[in-house]
Amino acid sequence: SESSAPLLLQPSLECRAMSAAPELSQLVLTIIGPDRPGLVNALADTIAAGGGNWLEGRMASLGGQFAGLLRVEVPAAQADALAAALGRLEVQGLRSLVAQERGQLPTARAAAPLLELELLGHDRPGIVRDISQVLAAQQVSIVEFESERTSGSFSGEAMFKARAALRLPEGVTRDQVRRSLEALANELMVDLHGDGG
Repeated sequence: SESSAPLLLQPSLECRAMSAAPELSQLVLTIIGPDRPGLVNALADTIAAGGGNWLEGRMASLGGQFAGLLRVEVPAAQADALAAALGRLEVQGLRSLVAQERGQLPTARAAAPLLELELLGHDRPGIVRDISQVLAAQQVSIVEFESERTSGSFSGEAMFKARAALRLPEGVTRDQVRRSLEALANELMVDLHGDGG
């Protein structure tokens, strides 16, 4: 009769690849430097050459300066080398600040829905401080924030315009946030919409 020796199964290539997956780190970068063509390419080339994967980013030209905020994933063993390579971009005018997080970034409160906030009112010194103070007092997280100063359509007065994505903590409602912001100034127009609160 044939031998009844046990059959040994070899692990599949996919299983071996998964078990050998390198530990990953995530870098959150703040970049600033005089604006000129080719800066984003220099940044992307450095990240790719260092084994990094560009996950997300926000960039803008402000007052002649290029400013960027981005998140990069890289094998943990290559994270320090990539951070050093980004630091060498200073010879091209790009200064960087790197914060490193090993593994997945915390996702606490990530399941809470976002509210979209739009603000319009007369510009004045300290208006962003006052708005952020109201939100911080209610433990509201500012996920994204954009602002600009514009001229009024008819009056020509300096107007403050802002858009933000907010995450509300449990127990705080949209109406509470709206009333708190409207109390800052009678002429401040507040629009809050979305699924949260």
